[in-house]
Amino acid sequence: MTTIEHRELKGITVKNLVLTIVSTASIVASVMTTYLQLKNDIHDIKLTQETQNRVNDIRLKVLESEISLLQQQVDEIRNEHINLKQLNPLLTTNH
Repeated sequence: MTTIEHRELKGITVKNLVLTIVSTASIVASVMTTYLQLKNDIHDIKLTQETQNRVNDIRLKVLESEISLLQQQVDEIRNEHINLKQLNPLLTTNH
């Protein structure tokens, strides 16, 4: 027997065993790299989603404020209209 790679253990050569271990290590490294990349991508998406949620909350608050202001303006216009209706008969009877 010349080298350790050519020795056999119950029909399995050390060379095949080394090749299997190296191949498995390569596959594990590839899977771990993909896993870590996916983990980072998911984290980035989560941060983006949280930021978008904050922006949407701010937009919603602004819209709610604008609706409240518009409602106040509508109420003022209604009150003015009612007051004008009430004043109009008085103005027509005085003339």
